[in-house]
Amino acid sequence: MTTPTRKDTQTPTQAKTPAKPSSRSDIDAFLTKVKSLGSTATAGQRGRLIFALDATMSRQPTWDSACALQADMFREAASIGGLDIQLVYFRGLSECRASGWVAGAEKLAGLMQRIDCRGGHTQIGKVLSHARQEQARKTVQALVFVGDAMEEGIDDLAHAAGELGLLGVPVFMFQEGGDPVAEAAYREIARLSRGAYCRFDTGSAQQLAELLRAVAAYAAGGMKALAALSARHAGGARLLLAQMKS
Repeated sequence: MTTPTRKDTQTPTQAKTPAKPSSRSDIDAFLTKVKSLGSTATAGQRGRLIFALDATMSRQPTWDSACALQADMFREAASIGGLDIQLVYFRGLSECRASGWVAGAEKLAGLMQRIDCRGGHTQIGKVLSHARQEQARKTVQALVFVGDAMEEGIDDLAHAAGELGLLGVPVFMFQEGGDPVAEAAYREIARLSRGAYCRFDTGSAQQLAELLRAVAAYAAGGMKALAALSARHAGGARLLLAQMKS
């Protein structure tokens, strides 16, 4: 994968602003959008989900939370038929790595525990390109990305997101914090890939866990599994699914 051109400093418009936590109505709309999707995994086969993380230094304060939240995602998937997950992360000046496909929470947690955050710029383009390559090998039900910034050309990201949308790989963009440049880009990536966008704040671990469980349910079992999750977690399982109907 090629390395996107980077800037050494952020422009004033890229400066981060205090986050505005997603309201309950925002979360409900997000979950409702996910629920509107059709079936994903083929009967008798496990779903495949790419879980991508920005591991640059700005994410350090919440990295331990991310390591814990993915365990909830696996547990939900295991309860509805199973899910294979591949971890992708970027950090530093040009490092972007992908794990093998794993089927246990403990295995993925072990991989994440060996990763430390390092200074650098975003490499979202590499993540989208990697997802397209994996889809060419074997069907990928969804891509989840968790990050807080965007320092790349939006036109290139939009093109890559549109390709994933045509291939049937929705991208679920979770934004930490309130950077307006990142928000605009994340929303566009979600829209063009037919995925969904949601913002969370540093104190909303439960909120993010709820959203990740919904995506895991969708990837592993499609709309029926997501509806079942929605029935058990009425507050959470509605935001993802209405957004995707729009």
